[in-house]
Order: sequence, then structure tokens, then C-alpha cells
Amino acid sequence: MIIGIDMAEETPDTVAPRKPGLLVPILVGALLAAAAGGGGFWAVTTGPFAPESPTTAPPSAAAADDADAQAQAPAAHRSGASAADVAFVPLDTIVITLGSEIGNRDLIFTAALEVAPEHEGAVTHLTPRVLDVLNGYLRVISLDEVNDPTSLARIRAQLLRRIQVVTGDDRVSDLLVTQFVVN
Repeated sequence: MIIGIDMAEETPDTVAPRKPGLLVPILVGALLAAAAGGGGFWAVTTGPFAPESPTTAPPSAAAADDADAQAQAPAAHRSGASAADVAFVPLDTIVITLGSEIGNRDLIFTAALEVAPEHEGAVTHLTPRVLDVLNGYLRVISLDEVNDPTSLARIRAQLLRRIQVVTGDDRVSDLLVTQFVVN
């Protein structure tokens, strides 16, 4: 009987060193991603990019309907303020082309912001940003949405919320639409 040495067996002297795997880079990447996500969350909720007022939980569908109804009620009635306790900041007329696929129809939109008299100067100063937000929102709505008689309340509520994000929740109490015409 011949006993041979198997060449496939490795001796401790010939063992090749292990190559590092992908486990360490993946763990480091996951840890850095979690830290960046946490830092971003902190920055927009309580840090330097946080809104002036504390944020609230996203509204439910019922709360959104209540917000639309509340946006329709004049702000003086909601807050119990008298007519002398409000000031109005007029906004420039905006003309939006609704697109070539519908025959180049235009939406003409004019509005005013209802504010407390002490915030009138600050809101007037932010009028270019407010107009930018209005333009951005109105450019993406469709002609069908504009022609729907019930859509003005929804559009108004959406615009008011965007304006309040730009100016601060406590500065603008209402958006008064004075012209909303498609021609």
C-alpha cells in the first residue's frame, strides 16, 4: 500500500493571508448614512433650517377638510379680531399661460394677504417670495382643475399654506382672492 501526500492540503507555512471582505466598508457606510440622516432630521426640525414655529403632525384627511373649511372663513371671524385689527397687503396680478395643448389659455390671478398690522412691513418685504410661491403652484395646475367650481377653495387653501411657510405661520392669517379668471 502506498501512502501519498495530498498536495491539496496546506501546511501552516503556505496559508495565504485572508483578503479583507466588504463587511467593514458596508458597516461604515451604513453608520455614516444613519448619522447623516439623523443630522438632516435635526437640522430641519430643531436646527438652523427649522421653521419659526413648532411643526405639527401631518393632518389627516378629515383635518385637511377642516382646514379647507377654516380657510374659507374670514380670518377676523376665526380669531375674533375686529376689522380694525387687520391690514391688507395687495399682491401683483399674476398671468399664467396654461399651456399650448389647450389653446394657450391664460389664468389671471390677483389676491391680497390679510395680516396683523404689526406684521404688514415684514410681509410686504417678503412679497417677491410670496409671488414666486404663487407662480410655482399655479403653473402646475391643470385647466380641468381650474374649471372645477369647487377647486377654488382647495387652491386657495394650498396657496395660503405655502404663503404661511414663506412668511411664518403667525404673520398671514388669510388669502383673499380678488380675481381668478381663465380667458
